[in-house]
Amino acid sequence: MARFHPLRVTAVDRLTDDSVALTFAVPPELREEYRHEPGQHLALRRTVDGAEIRRTYSICSPAPQPGDDGPRTLRVGVRMVEGGAFSAYALKEINVGDDLEVMTPAGRFTLRPAPGLYAAVVGGSGITPVLSIASTLLAREPAARFCLIRSDRTTASTMFLDEVADLKDRYPERLQLVTVLSREEQQAGLPSGRLGKERLTGLLPALLPVGEVAGWFLCGPFGLVQEAERALRGLGVARGRIHEEIFHVDAGSGSGPAAAAPAHSMVTARLDGRAGTWPVHEGETLLDTVLRNRPDAPYACKGGVCGTCRAFLVEGEVRMDRNFALEPEETEAGYVLACQSHPATEKVELDFDR
Repeated sequence: MARFHPLRVTAVDRLTDDSVALTFAVPPELREEYRHEPGQHLALRRTVDGAEIRRTYSICSPAPQPGDDGPRTLRVGVRMVEGGAFSAYALKEINVGDDLEVMTPAGRFTLRPAPGLYAAVVGGSGITPVLSIASTLLAREPAARFCLIRSDRTTASTMFLDEVADLKDRYPERLQLVTVLSREEQQAGLPSGRLGKERLTGLLPALLPVGEVAGWFLCGPFGLVQEAERALRGLGVARGRIHEEIFHVDAGSGSGPAAAAPAHSMVTARLDGRAGTWPVHEGETLLDTVLRNRPDAPYACKGGVCGTCRAFLVEGEVRMDRNFALEPEETEAGYVLACQSHPATEKVELDFDR
């Protein structure tokens, strides 16, 4: 089960005018709980005027080595979001020495280091989990190579610019770095402009042998990830080799038509070895119903993006408003996002422990 613990902020590093990196110290007794795979994320929690606010941020630091005692520090990148209740707090108010409530790592946008060629297409803050993935892979696996294609507006708005440059200097023969700026011309490299399906369809085969890539990692705004997936599928890449994590999804993106839930629906949920059954109120998601009775139910974004609230559908049927977190094989296996699920039958049973 994911749990929150207070962690001390040991560094607040300004990355760009609108982004920072936060570093947390992990005490020895919690290091095993915060052991993470490269690409996972943390949920940060604060309470404002009695209301709880949670936001999810990817870990950018390398994953700990197998067999060690876990991470001594954790680092995440935070970019300002217009009207963002947590990002504004992070950029303007968090200081070294503050204690923040941090959930233990979650997420399946991960890579277990292995020999081979891997590649990523990222936009904006989508670099954050991929920085962890690439740095961990190249450090652990001498027979691995990585191609990083990143899109940003301008050089000044590029997060982790120095960290990526250092990684390139450390592994010049095994890390291929391609930068595209949408609003600024570069002295060398690719012309400026947006990375869409047509451009990627021509660009990717010119950069690397597309069919030999063992895993593609797409991360960033919904539009970029969608266009990159379409380009890869058009180039014959199997869906199982494409891994996606979405940032900055518009409210209406992916939403299906609203459907009325059956009257008197009940949900049974198993969580941390205990089960309960409760009525679903009109308009509630299944996560909302569970949270009314089990405040310890796991969630972070409530937007269908992070996957923290993933649960196995044991019985009944549900309708998901949208899904940007689960892979097709996960939904086929019976997993749903509780934060986006509404009952389609009078009885629904979820298992958060599977």
